[in-house]
Amino acid sequence: MLINKVEICGVDTSKLPVMKPKQMKEMMIRVKNGDKQAREEFIRGNLRLVLSVIQRFTGRRENMDDLFQVGCIGLIKAIDNFNVELGVRFSTYAVPMITGELRRYLRDNNSIRVSRSLRDIAYKALQVRNSLSKKESSEPSVEKIAEEMGVNVEDVVFALDAIQDPVSLYEPVYHDGSDAIYVMDQLQDKSCADENWLEGIALKEAIEKLNEREKNIITMRFYQGKTQMEVAEEIGISQAQVSRLEKNALKSMKRNI
Repeated sequence: MLINKVEICGVDTSKLPVMKPKQMKEMMIRVKNGDKQAREEFIRGNLRLVLSVIQRFTGRRENMDDLFQVGCIGLIKAIDNFNVELGVRFSTYAVPMITGELRRYLRDNNSIRVSRSLRDIAYKALQVRNSLSKKESSEPSVEKIAEEMGVNVEDVVFALDAIQDPVSLYEPVYHDGSDAIYVMDQLQDKSCADENWLEGIALKEAIEKLNEREKNIITMRFYQGKTQMEVAEEIGISQAQVSRLEKNALKSMKRNI
């Protein structure tokens, strides 16, 4: 866990400085005036901000050194694009920038590859959604986004789903001070439901009541996936006979279940 990792990328995180808002504001003005030393001090003074953001991504089993470096890139971009005249705190502006840089890194390095065209549609859809949200003061529907982009609704839905970050089954969703509850604890495996077990037992018993030829046909057709023609060739009868025997067998099984 990050909390136990004191050194990241050769940086002793326990010795990182903490900058006060007034000091940060004054130094940012110097940075914007081209003071390189102030820029270096400002970056170092905000590394704790990067650490606080990457803690949100610790459950992904990513290399923390890599995440820290990517977070620093987001921090530098935030410094370069920050407008001192906006009257907002730097951290308010920087956190979304750092988070966005980390999410892009995780998407681009995901083992599940998403095509460039899909990513382009998805990013365009996100831009259109934000634009419509500001214009209409409400969350736009997927249909509205697709209409604005001039593409099919299915394409927008598929593209947005494709760029979603996968969630680990072992990611904790709740912790009450004792044992954590993980994503996998909230999932249901319907294939192991009691009714499926009972149906399987009843089906097996119904097959056992068939004669050998009918049992053989049912096995080859529904368990081995063979066609009626393949079954006919294997047991030496016509396809029409196989069809008739199969229907009789299924009727018999239905009565016995």
